[in-house]
Amino acid sequence: MTSHDHHSHDHQPTEYDQAYWDTFYNERPAIWSGQPNPQLVAEVADLTPGSALDVGSGEGADAIWLARQGWTVTAVDISQVALTRGAAIAAADEESAARITWDRQDLLRWAPPESSFNLISAQFMHLPKAEREPLFTRLAAAVAPGGTLLIVGHHPTDMESGAHRPPRADLFYTAEEIAHLLDPGQWEIVTESRERVQNHDGEAFTIHDAVLSARRTA
Repeated sequence: MTSHDHHSHDHQPTEYDQAYWDTFYNERPAIWSGQPNPQLVAEVADLTPGSALDVGSGEGADAIWLARQGWTVTAVDISQVALTRGAAIAAADEESAARITWDRQDLLRWAPPESSFNLISAQFMHLPKAEREPLFTRLAAAVAPGGTLLIVGHHPTDMESGAHRPPRADLFYTAEEIAHLLDPGQWEIVTESRERVQNHDGEAFTIHDAVLSARRTA
Protein backbone atom coordinates (compact mmCIF):
# COMPACT_ATOMS: atom_id res chain seq x y z
CA MET A 1 0.00 0.00 0.00
CA THR A 2 1.19 3.53 -0.71
CA SER A 3 0.35 6.92 0.71
CA HIS A 4 0.34 8.60 -2.70
CA ASP A 5 -3.45 8.78 -2.88
CA HIS A 6 -5.97 10.13 -0.44
CA HIS A 7 -7.00 6.71 0.82
CA SER A 8 -5.67 4.25 -1.68
CA HIS A 9 -5.69 0.51 -1.10
CA ASP A 10 -2.65 -0.19 -3.25
CA HIS A 11 -0.44 -3.20 -2.64
CA GLN A 12 -2.99 -5.31 -0.80
CA PRO A 13 -2.11 -9.00 -0.97
CA THR A 14 -4.80 -11.31 0.31
CA GLU A 15 -2.80 -12.11 3.46
CA TYR A 16 -3.16 -8.49 4.57
CA ASP A 17 -6.02 -8.96 7.01
CA GLN A 18 -7.76 -6.76 9.56
CA ALA A 19 -4.87 -7.01 12.00
CA TYR A 20 -2.44 -5.78 9.36
CA TRP A 21 -4.57 -2.76 8.41
CA ASP A 22 -5.38 -1.89 12.01
CA THR A 23 -1.66 -1.85 12.75
CA PHE A 24 -1.06 0.21 9.61
CA TYR A 25 -3.54 2.89 10.67
CA ASN A 26 -2.30 2.89 14.25
CA GLU A 27 1.20 3.84 13.12
CA ARG A 28 0.20 7.48 12.59
CA PRO A 29 -2.69 9.69 13.70
CA ALA A 30 -3.55 10.39 10.05
CA ILE A 31 -2.47 8.36 7.02
CA TRP A 32 -4.21 10.16 4.17
CA SER A 33 -4.74 13.79 3.23
CA GLY A 34 -8.30 14.12 4.49
CA GLN A 35 -9.43 15.40 1.07
CA PRO A 36 -11.84 13.51 -1.19
CA ASN A 37 -10.43 11.77 -4.22
CA PRO A 38 -10.51 14.18 -7.19
CA GLN A 39 -12.19 11.85 -9.67
CA LEU A 40 -14.99 11.19 -7.19
CA VAL A 41 -15.61 14.92 -6.90
CA ALA A 42 -15.48 15.36 -10.68
CA GLU A 43 -17.92 12.52 -11.41
CA VAL A 44 -20.39 12.92 -8.56
CA ALA A 45 -20.71 16.68 -8.06
CA ASP A 46 -23.63 16.94 -10.49
CA LEU A 47 -25.46 13.75 -9.49
CA THR A 48 -28.66 13.85 -7.45
CA PRO A 49 -27.82 12.57 -3.95
CA GLY A 50 -29.20 9.22 -2.89
CA SER A 51 -27.69 6.13 -1.29
CA ALA A 52 -23.95 5.61 -1.72
CA LEU A 53 -21.49 2.83 -0.92
CA ASP A 54 -17.89 3.93 -0.33
CA VAL A 55 -15.74 0.84 -0.81
CA GLY A 56 -12.44 0.73 1.06
CA SER A 57 -13.34 3.94 2.84
CA GLY A 58 -10.18 4.27 4.94
CA GLU A 59 -10.29 7.33 7.17
CA GLY A 60 -13.51 8.47 5.54
CA ALA A 61 -12.63 11.52 3.42
CA ASP A 62 -14.81 10.39 0.50
CA ALA A 63 -17.68 9.27 2.74
CA ILE A 64 -17.65 12.57 4.61
CA TRP A 65 -17.58 14.59 1.39
CA LEU A 66 -20.49 12.58 -0.01
CA ALA A 67 -22.52 13.06 3.17
CA ARG A 68 -21.92 16.79 3.03
CA GLN A 69 -23.37 16.76 -0.49
CA GLY A 70 -26.53 15.12 0.85
CA TRP A 71 -25.79 11.44 0.17
CA THR A 72 -26.70 8.70 2.64
CA VAL A 73 -23.44 6.77 2.82
CA THR A 74 -22.36 3.29 3.84
CA ALA A 75 -18.58 3.43 4.40
CA VAL A 76 -16.99 -0.02 4.30
CA ASP A 77 -13.43 -0.98 5.22
CA ILE A 78 -11.62 -3.95 6.74
CA SER A 79 -9.92 -1.79 9.39
CA GLN A 80 -11.91 -0.90 12.48
CA VAL A 81 -9.22 1.63 13.39
CA ALA A 82 -9.78 3.46 10.10
CA LEU A 83 -13.55 3.40 10.50
CA THR A 84 -13.40 4.67 14.08
CA ARG A 85 -11.09 7.46 12.98
CA GLY A 86 -13.41 8.37 10.12
CA ALA A 87 -16.42 8.48 12.42
CA ALA A 88 -14.55 10.76 14.82
CA ILE A 89 -13.65 13.16 12.01
CA ALA A 90 -17.20 13.11 10.68
CA ALA A 91 -18.61 13.90 14.11
CA ALA A 92 -17.48 17.53 13.76
CA ASP A 93 -20.52 18.03 11.50
CA GLU A 94 -23.48 16.34 13.17
CA GLU A 95 -25.83 16.74 10.21
CA SER A 96 -23.56 14.99 7.72
CA ALA A 97 -22.28 12.48 10.31
CA ALA A 98 -25.86 11.26 10.75
CA ARG A 99 -25.90 10.27 7.07
CA ILE A 100 -22.93 7.86 7.36
CA THR A 101 -22.97 4.23 8.49
CA TRP A 102 -19.50 2.82 9.24
CA ASP A 103 -19.37 -0.90 8.46
CA ARG A 104 -16.37 -3.20 8.95
CA GLN A 105 -16.29 -5.88 6.26
CA ASP A 106 -13.70 -8.03 4.51
CA LEU A 107 -14.37 -6.95 0.94
CA LEU A 108 -12.89 -10.13 -0.48
CA ARG A 109 -15.68 -12.11 1.17
CA TRP A 110 -18.52 -9.61 1.55
CA ALA A 111 -21.26 -9.03 -1.00
CA PRO A 112 -23.36 -5.86 -0.72
CA PRO A 113 -27.10 -6.31 -1.26
CA GLU A 114 -28.02 -6.37 -4.94
CA SER A 115 -29.62 -3.37 -6.66
CA SER A 116 -29.36 -1.29 -3.49
CA PHE A 117 -27.20 1.81 -4.09
CA ASN A 118 -27.56 4.86 -6.31
CA LEU A 119 -23.78 5.24 -6.26
CA ILE A 120 -20.96 2.80 -5.61
CA SER A 121 -17.46 4.24 -5.48
CA ALA A 122 -14.28 2.15 -5.33
CA GLN A 123 -11.19 4.37 -5.32
CA PHE A 124 -7.77 2.76 -5.80
CA MET A 125 -8.70 -0.76 -4.77
CA HIS A 126 -5.68 -2.58 -6.15
CA LEU A 127 -5.95 -6.35 -5.94
CA PRO A 128 -4.73 -9.25 -8.06
CA LYS A 129 -7.01 -9.85 -11.03
CA ALA A 130 -8.40 -13.09 -9.56
CA GLU A 131 -9.75 -11.14 -6.59
CA ARG A 132 -10.36 -7.76 -8.21
CA GLU A 133 -12.76 -8.98 -10.88
CA PRO A 134 -15.11 -10.88 -8.53
CA LEU A 135 -15.15 -7.86 -6.18
CA PHE A 136 -16.00 -5.42 -8.95
CA THR A 137 -18.63 -7.81 -10.31
CA ARG A 138 -20.29 -7.93 -6.87
CA LEU A 139 -20.18 -4.16 -6.66
CA ALA A 140 -21.80 -3.81 -10.08
CA ALA A 141 -24.63 -6.10 -9.00
CA ALA A 142 -25.30 -3.84 -6.01
CA VAL A 143 -25.97 -0.74 -8.15
CA ALA A 144 -29.65 0.13 -8.42
CA PRO A 145 -31.17 0.77 -11.87
CA GLY A 146 -30.33 4.35 -12.82
CA GLY A 147 -27.40 4.33 -10.39
CA THR A 148 -23.70 4.86 -11.03
CA LEU A 149 -20.68 2.63 -10.60
CA LEU A 150 -17.44 4.61 -10.27
CA ILE A 151 -14.16 2.71 -10.22
CA VAL A 152 -10.84 4.57 -10.21
CA GLY A 153 -7.36 3.07 -10.13
CA HIS A 154 -3.79 3.65 -11.15
CA HIS A 155 -3.29 3.14 -14.87
CA PRO A 156 -0.61 0.55 -15.79
CA THR A 157 1.45 3.25 -17.52
CA ASP A 158 2.24 4.64 -14.07
CA MET A 159 4.36 1.60 -13.30
CA GLU A 160 7.07 3.27 -15.39
CA SER A 161 6.66 6.79 -13.99
CA GLY A 162 8.29 6.32 -10.61
CA ALA A 163 5.16 7.61 -8.85
CA HIS A 164 3.92 4.13 -7.96
CA ARG A 165 5.80 0.86 -7.63
CA PRO A 166 3.41 -2.06 -7.19
CA PRO A 167 4.98 -5.33 -6.04
CA ARG A 168 3.31 -7.16 -8.92
CA ALA A 169 2.27 -5.96 -12.36
CA ASP A 170 -1.32 -7.21 -12.28
CA LEU A 171 -2.38 -4.86 -9.47
CA PHE A 172 -2.86 -1.93 -11.87
CA TYR A 173 -5.60 -1.98 -14.51
CA THR A 174 -7.21 0.03 -17.27
CA ALA A 175 -10.80 1.22 -17.17
CA GLU A 176 -11.42 -0.82 -20.31
CA GLU A 177 -10.48 -4.01 -18.48
CA ILE A 178 -13.12 -3.28 -15.87
CA ALA A 179 -15.68 -2.36 -18.53
CA HIS A 180 -15.46 -5.92 -19.88
CA LEU A 181 -17.05 -7.10 -16.62
CA LEU A 182 -20.24 -5.16 -17.40
CA ASP A 183 -23.05 -6.13 -19.78
CA PRO A 184 -23.25 -3.30 -22.34
CA GLY A 185 -26.95 -4.01 -22.65
CA GLN A 186 -27.42 -2.96 -19.03
CA TRP A 187 -24.90 -0.14 -18.68
CA GLU A 188 -23.91 3.16 -20.25
CA ILE A 189 -20.14 3.02 -19.85
CA VAL A 190 -17.49 5.73 -20.09
CA THR A 191 -13.80 4.82 -19.74
CA GLU A 192 -10.89 7.23 -19.57
CA SER A 193 -7.27 7.64 -18.57
CA ARG A 194 -6.94 11.05 -16.91
CA GLU A 195 -3.72 12.87 -16.15
CA ARG A 196 -3.12 14.76 -12.92
CA VAL A 197 -0.05 16.13 -11.21
CA GLN A 198 0.83 14.79 -7.79
CA ASN A 199 3.61 15.89 -5.46
CA HIS A 200 5.55 13.38 -3.42
CA ASP A 201 8.62 14.13 -1.31
CA GLY A 202 9.00 17.49 -3.04
CA GLU A 203 8.89 16.03 -6.55
CA ALA A 204 6.03 16.48 -9.00
CA PHE A 205 4.80 13.46 -10.97
CA THR A 206 2.28 13.31 -13.77
CA ILE A 207 0.15 10.29 -13.02
CA HIS A 208 -2.77 8.66 -14.80
CA ASP A 209 -6.04 7.59 -13.26
CA ALA A 210 -8.00 4.81 -14.93
CA VAL A 211 -11.61 5.98 -14.58
CA LEU A 212 -14.70 3.89 -15.25
CA SER A 213 -18.04 5.64 -14.80
CA ALA A 214 -21.04 3.51 -15.68
CA ARG A 215 -24.77 4.17 -15.30
CA ARG A 216 -26.97 1.14 -14.89
CA THR A 217 -29.85 1.25 -17.36
CA ALA A 218 -31.56 -2.04 -16.51
